[in-house]
Amino acid sequence: MDIDIILEADTTPQQMRELAVAAEKIGIRALWASNYHQYWDPFVCTVPAAEVTSKILIGPLAVSPWELHPLKMANALLSLNEIAAGRAMIAIGGGGGVFGAIGWKADPDGDAWPIKLPTQVMRTPPRRVRGVREAIEVLKLARSGQMQMGYPGGVFDINRPFQMAWAEHGGPLVYGACSGPGMIRMGARVADGIQFSDFTVDMMPEAMDNVRAGLAKRDEPAENFRIGNFWAWHIKPERDVGMWEARRELIWRGAVISKDAEELRHYCDDDDELQLIMDNWNNFRKANWTRSGEVEGVPQELVHRLVDGMASAGGFEDLDGEIERFLAFKKAGLTELSLRLHDDPMDALQVIGERVLPAVR
Repeated sequence: MDIDIILEADTTPQQMRELAVAAEKIGIRALWASNYHQYWDPFVCTVPAAEVTSKILIGPLAVSPWELHPLKMANALLSLNEIAAGRAMIAIGGGGGVFGAIGWKADPDGDAWPIKLPTQVMRTPPRRVRGVREAIEVLKLARSGQMQMGYPGGVFDINRPFQMAWAEHGGPLVYGACSGPGMIRMGARVADGIQFSDFTVDMMPEAMDNVRAGLAKRDEPAENFRIGNFWAWHIKPERDVGMWEARRELIWRGAVISKDAEELRHYCDDDDELQLIMDNWNNFRKANWTRSGEVEGVPQELVHRLVDGMASAGGFEDLDGEIERFLAFKKAGLTELSLRLHDDPMDALQVIGERVLPAVR
């Protein structure tokens, strides 16, 4: 199993370049740039990294076709791919930070319906799975040079030829950022790979069943199909620091932010604890936006149960247990694990290179 890294969206181009060089040196497979609405553009800020490296894959995670039309997405990605000499990649999803910031709501059923909020109306795009599929298909056609007649999609249309005569390099890789069952099956059918989001080891069997169902309907060979998983890394020299960072970021873990009571129930001793989490939901958000890392109204022991279940957190003394978790991910079918780094990413890279990479390969 390979290890990828995912960097904060506020990582500057200079920092991105330095981290990419260090990551390539220790054997990291790929560097993902986070895509948020108020920080560095993930295509632009990865250019310096592409210019000073030769092996590591580079690209944004995740981009939605409702924030950037597939035509312009293809243009940006193929431009980055030329600069990176064929090492660009992208993960396309049906949600994400920018998606929400511009007024879209990700509804798993894909129905269009308005939600009235104090300052805005948020709507879910119709045919969300199809829209992501069309975006993946557009990018694959664009890289092949065979989109001379445009693309007649049901959600996204391209009415002019797309001929990148200046593009000389092969690739780039096109991933689906897929978490729902239908999205996973679609991604396995049409993409080069899949990125799950915050899937625990216990969630992998069902996810892999959906991957296999999609692969069975694939028109192309699947021998090199990639399966990754976004996973938060909060390992620090001092355990208290790692747990503080993990509490601060807990609201963004997939199983928590979805407010899925059944998933959260795994970490609760009884219904009272589950209700306590629900009643203090905004305090998980507050712990992040105030940067306090303290979830008011919920016992820290319960918060730490959530952290332990949905992230790698703690001190160096916890590393052996986390490596066991990573090996379980590998056994479940991952070809790569994408570790989301937060504070002090260069220090995290050193630990990953010395302890994690030798253990999981």
